[in-house]
Amino acid sequence: MSSLPTIRLARSIVGEVEAMAIARVIADGYLGMGNEVKLFEDELADFVGVSRGNVLCVSSGTAALQLAAEAVLQPGDEVLVQSLTFVATFQALHAARAIPVPCEVLSNTLTIDLVDARRNMTPRTKAIMPIHYASYPGDLDAIYNFAADHKLRVIEDAAHAFGCRHHGQLIGSFGDIQCFSFDGIKNITSGEGGAVVTSDPVVLEYVSDARLLGIERDTQRRFAGQRSWDFDVKRPGYRSHMSNIMAAIGRIQLRRFVSEFAPKRVEFSKRYRQRLGAIPGVLLVDTDLGSITPHLQPIRISNHRRDAVRAALQDLGIETGIHYKPNHLLSLFGGGQKSLPITELIYSEILSLPLHPGLTLDEVDRVCDAVASILAGN
Repeated sequence: MSSLPTIRLARSIVGEVEAMAIARVIADGYLGMGNEVKLFEDELADFVGVSRGNVLCVSSGTAALQLAAEAVLQPGDEVLVQSLTFVATFQALHAARAIPVPCEVLSNTLTIDLVDARRNMTPRTKAIMPIHYASYPGDLDAIYNFAADHKLRVIEDAAHAFGCRHHGQLIGSFGDIQCFSFDGIKNITSGEGGAVVTSDPVVLEYVSDARLLGIERDTQRRFAGQRSWDFDVKRPGYRSHMSNIMAAIGRIQLRRFVSEFAPKRVEFSKRYRQRLGAIPGVLLVDTDLGSITPHLQPIRISNHRRDAVRAALQDLGIETGIHYKPNHLLSLFGGGQKSLPITELIYSEILSLPLHPGLTLDEVDRVCDAVASILAGN
């Protein structure tokens, strides 16, 4: 085992300023959903470049996906989605009583393969859910053209992609529906939390009510520091709202993103690509650094050596991850009855290296030196 300090795969970058924001909310005396959430929603809207009111904060990225799906789908509707994503994506669709249809990914970007998506279409296909894997949205233009051709809704799983751009436009500033995650290790965090971004008034009304147990127009009362006592409920709802404590953390994180978090993530990812690109046995995933702020640093290790490399890195005090086990292999979503050979090959090779703003370039170099040495047989 290494005597050097462990290099974490990911961690929350929070500190005194976030603690002071929490203390302010506690001193104010109202911890639930109130004006702090409204301020966070407005600031997110201003950042993304959409109208205030077009961003709705919820309790998690998973809740964002579920509520967005429920807003535009009927039970039994099918959604085209790549299998290579966190199980939260599939569980959100399952909770919305939709049917996730697992599709292949493109081997260079690890984003959805539209050729395979087309093969999986049926008369029940009503939406496509592109995953912005490792923050890269892939060819969004092609995805939206595909959706238009087949009259599909687009629900972007942008959990990795807060603050990222496509053709110069921030994710969330264009398109149909975008869902962000603000959990502890994302590009910004609110401890837990997420957001739905859309200009569709039907989606906005549904999510606004459904996050508060389906109580009609309760959001407006909460933001005014009031509660609903005489109300109606016409649709199912959930306790999926964001609290003032979470919003207070998120507001500070948003202010830190451009000047602090984004430059570090891009700098470290560039260093990885510079150092690892020429190492035999290492395959890099296509991306667009500068336009995106990478949440993950995935590489592929060829020749069936991934697990040995991962174990050796662990012995050297370097944490790694595998993003992700394909969902079509999970019992609830097929248990491997369907074959997705490209996705399954990538799953056997993919390895995520440490990436977060708390790293140093020396630590990135230590990781790269270790990968090179292990693959060289040292």
